[in-house]
Amino acid sequence: MTTTTAKTTGNTNGKTQDPVLVVVQLSGGNDFMNTVIPFTEGIYYDNRPLVGIPEDKVLPFTDTLAWHPSAAAFKRIYEQGKMAIVQGVGTEHASRSHFRAMDIWHTCEPEIIATEGWLAKVIREIDPSSSNPVTAVNLGRGLPRALAAPGVTATSIGDLDNYGLMSGIELKEERDRDLQVFQRMYTPAIGSGPVMDYLSTTGRSVITGADMLAEAPRKYKSTVEYADNPIAKSLRDVARIHTAGLGTRIFYTNHLGYDHHAQEVPGHAKLLTELTVAIEDFMQDLRDHDAADEVNILVFTEFGRRIKDNGSGTDHGTGGGAFLIGENVKGGLYSEYPSLAPSDWVFGEDMDFTIDFRSVYSTILNQWMGIDPVDIVGGTFEQFNPYTRTMV
Repeated sequence: MTTTTAKTTGNTNGKTQDPVLVVVQLSGGNDFMNTVIPFTEGIYYDNRPLVGIPEDKVLPFTDTLAWHPSAAAFKRIYEQGKMAIVQGVGTEHASRSHFRAMDIWHTCEPEIIATEGWLAKVIREIDPSSSNPVTAVNLGRGLPRALAAPGVTATSIGDLDNYGLMSGIELKEERDRDLQVFQRMYTPAIGSGPVMDYLSTTGRSVITGADMLAEAPRKYKSTVEYADNPIAKSLRDVARIHTAGLGTRIFYTNHLGYDHHAQEVPGHAKLLTELTVAIEDFMQDLRDHDAADEVNILVFTEFGRRIKDNGSGTDHGTGGGAFLIGENVKGGLYSEYPSLAPSDWVFGEDMDFTIDFRSVYSTILNQWMGIDPVDIVGGTFEQFNPYTRTMV
């Protein structure tokens, strides 16, 4: 595998401008059809009498597409030209199982159960000797499968403010709790052997990274007032770590609650407000610190929802969507919105996919991170061009 060396020109906060990826996972299956709404399609309203957003409430941004009214912050980002909407993201090996679908996204292995996460392979490329324990940082409990592989170091923290105040014993206990979460999550899928191998060889650098991460809150000052919700707090922590110049290249965080089988109308609106405002605040925070140019945000979910509502929400579907956000993103629509014609529905009730998720990864890896994607995603996939400028 070949790696392109990133440019390292200094900026005002003393960091080098190596490309940084921030991944925001929307867990549960975000309803892309109610996020980017085909508001001129009668089929949309015919099949969604309960959850369909009335045409006079949507926020149009093209002649045929509109944002959910709770995603006004995304509309502003899009109008600034800082967001690429990737439509119809999925795979021909789609699964309606949360665990399996997310596992496919995390490992790029749609046909087998893999033991290495795609971002863990990226960490190995960036830091093959594991010299920096905070090359990759997860904000949240446990460790995402995407960051896990034998011999690869990734640090996971639940609360940055408390993290730097913990004693060595407390840090060990927190690390052990996170590893136990990982063990419970992944033993059923890949077996106890690979899990125990992983636990014995990685995740042990938490204490080493603690002293580094403890400095981040002390150095950080901001006029941005983040909301009091988990995704806003996590992205604030990302900003604090990134602006501290610790060399973190991959950040990962998780926004929970998108499995809206029931009560979707209020639930989805609440989550979209939290998500979109948090990302808008995060981007402003980075700009204020002259630390935005090197950051690209990927927002993804494991699958979309079915075209028809179920009387209270929507059930698991297939074709969904992803978002790339950043100062150097070439805003616009990418790929095609899946056909809503009933003859094109998958399983008789789902939107199909129009671009493989590994194309999204390949584009980010090659064009943004400067890393050959073939071995990481398991093949060659068509790329698109969502950047005006990159660090590589």
